[in-house]
Amino acid sequence: MVLRKFMSCRRWAALPIGFLCLGTVLPPGVAVPPRMPDQTVDCEMLVVGGGLAGVAAAYEGLLAGRTICLTDITDWIGGQITSQGTSALDETSKQRSLLFYSRGYKELRTRIEQKYGKLNPGDCWVSVSCYIPKDAQAILWDMLREAQDTGKGKLKWFPNTVIKELELNSTGNLIAAAIAIQHQPATSAPPLNTFPLSQTIEAAYRYENSPQFSKTLIRFVPRPQKTAEGLQTADPQKWMVIEATETGEIIALADVPYRLGLDPQSAVNPSSPVQTNDPYCTQGFTYTFAMEQTATPQPQVKPPFYDQYQPYYGYDPDPNKADFNYVFTYRRIWAPTTGPRLRAGNITVNAPQPGHITMQNWTWGNDYRPGTSQDNLIYSRDQLLQSGQLEPGGWMGGLRTETLRKGEESALGFYYWLVEGTTDSQLGPGVKQPYPNHRLLTGLDSPMGTIHGLSKYPYMREVRRIVGRPAYGRPEGFTMNELDISSADYRAEFYQTNLPAPMYRQMWLNLAGLQTIPAIQGVIPVDQINRRARSTMYPDSVGISHYAIDFHPCMTLTPPEAPGNTERAGVRQIHGPSYPGQIPLRAMIPQKIDNLLVAGKSIATSYSAAAAYRVHSFEWSSGAAAGTTADFVLEHGVLPYQLVDQMPSSNRLLDKLRARLEQNGNPTQFPGTSIFNENWKDWAKW
Repeated sequence: MVLRKFMSCRRWAALPIGFLCLGTVLPPGVAVPPRMPDQTVDCEMLVVGGGLAGVAAAYEGLLAGRTICLTDITDWIGGQITSQGTSALDETSKQRSLLFYSRGYKELRTRIEQKYGKLNPGDCWVSVSCYIPKDAQAILWDMLREAQDTGKGKLKWFPNTVIKELELNSTGNLIAAAIAIQHQPATSAPPLNTFPLSQTIEAAYRYENSPQFSKTLIRFVPRPQKTAEGLQTADPQKWMVIEATETGEIIALADVPYRLGLDPQSAVNPSSPVQTNDPYCTQGFTYTFAMEQTATPQPQVKPPFYDQYQPYYGYDPDPNKADFNYVFTYRRIWAPTTGPRLRAGNITVNAPQPGHITMQNWTWGNDYRPGTSQDNLIYSRDQLLQSGQLEPGGWMGGLRTETLRKGEESALGFYYWLVEGTTDSQLGPGVKQPYPNHRLLTGLDSPMGTIHGLSKYPYMREVRRIVGRPAYGRPEGFTMNELDISSADYRAEFYQTNLPAPMYRQMWLNLAGLQTIPAIQGVIPVDQINRRARSTMYPDSVGISHYAIDFHPCMTLTPPEAPGNTERAGVRQIHGPSYPGQIPLRAMIPQKIDNLLVAGKSIATSYSAAAAYRVHSFEWSSGAAAGTTADFVLEHGVLPYQLVDQMPSSNRLLDKLRARLEQNGNPTQFPGTSIFNENWKDWAKW
């Protein structure tokens, strides 16, 4: 691991809390900010990333009475449901029928219903709840303020803030401090959210002021502790850092082991289409936008780049979805009036009316799906090394700015296609008709809160995923895999013909459940093994998740919008239902850095498992687990890995942590979870 970030001084413990190791002897190659930090801020938990996982971690930390520093690159908390615009809750029917969620997520759902008088003010059909992103932002803030008051904690909020450097202790296993850059509009510059992310991200990560931004340098440190000599020092074992960013920034910056993209085919990920890792084929990202139906046609301006992206746009390969009203009502987020019932595609909906607003998030529309080393969005470790982003002071967010720009253009082009387009990449000519009675909603008071109309940040489906520490049965590092959750038919011809015989046999041994021992002994032949009808059970589970393994695959060629381009073959092989899963603590603990916990989409999963572990309730559950675990280890003076390093042997403290989560209304397993209960078929539905 190349840990060349802003290293702390060797005599860290003797330094006053406000002292930055800048005028002293520094290790070779250490970056020095252009000036001393403007602020030194202490906290017990530094939560990096204000998405749902980060908010959930802060929520639980505040209820526990902790001092929380919360940062985000945008000026909104909420991530998926706010700054990324995907304000349509992705849920499975069985879990929803039981309302079996973390307490904070249930509270969020309740407050949405209270806000509008109904849970689904948009009358969408993709979800039971579609609503306006900026309203969700206000709801989340109310929840955090009340958690702060109830738990007597303290929240320190840092919007428009990115982490630039990490300071490690002298042995390199603890984050001792973090250097952050907060940006505000420069004098005479337009307000924030005037320009899309591609036009601001590089300036946001530079120390220097720019024509766009003035900068505040912030040094985050643990809360001060008194030494025997009476000095105030910052002990890095007295705080926890929680990685909750949207792309896994902190795990990349810390250079801990992680994966990106497609995993090789194996006995635990048998549906993979590749034999070696492909870090460039990740799921597509989406800039969402809101559009409103109007009573009369609106002037529509063709973007200068439209012709470049037009060959990609289409309704869907399924002709039943070739209906504008089907697409409009799919993620409709505001429907103050009720129209007549009409047939849209293969469903019946309330007809869109003037004043109705839809949020667009469509696979063959504003999904942008790069898949090669020339156009991938999230830089791999090799690319970070080549670009100098792992050099001291070199971190710039780890994203390809050009691909962000193209994703933004593609989204704006898709709006024009919806209202004026007459082509269809999937179904050919004669299908798409213009629908000019609409307008793109722009402005700081619009649903997305931006002058340009796009979401503040793209919706990210797949990101960097840590490799957990070596564990019992997983010497290469802990990871949750396809076989841990999928309900696929592994007797299908694909597996019998595409897997080598030893891999096929091992796959079935992994699926054997109660028949594992006789199957290993050869008493039960492979073709007679009855597969377990449940997900893998984890004794260190600290949260829950349930959603289908759902892919928006990368495209085969570059650029993604190339005429005739196709999805990467084989990626959807395992696309489909899954069993309800758990979130093991081992999936949240990275290698080498002991006071870092990972929440959200960057936990240790394979690419196929990640396709299910990415939705709203999962993010909240993982964040609640991270916040509770951070509080727990600080209280007991241990580090997270010490709760699981003796597994499969039991651990008294781990049992206490899980009991605390359950008592607080944050489930660690689904009802009826038992090795003897394999009747989970009703759960394995979309």
